[in-house]
Amino acid sequence: MGLGAGSIAIIALVALLIFGPKKLPELGKAAGNTLREFKHATKGLADEEDDKKKDNNKA
Repeated sequence: MGLGAGSIAIIALVALLIFGPKKLPELGKAAGNTLREFKHATKGLADEEDDKKKDNNKA
């Protein structure tokens, strides 16, 4: 049950109508930055967990 091309087009059209063409690129950029920060934070947590597992295996 994924999103089809028609659904994505409708979502894009509604977003364009709500936010306008000038604001949409700014929102996209903000969403990209948020996603990048989230990935960075989760990668840091995963690395810390891996380090803990390695430390526990050595002991």
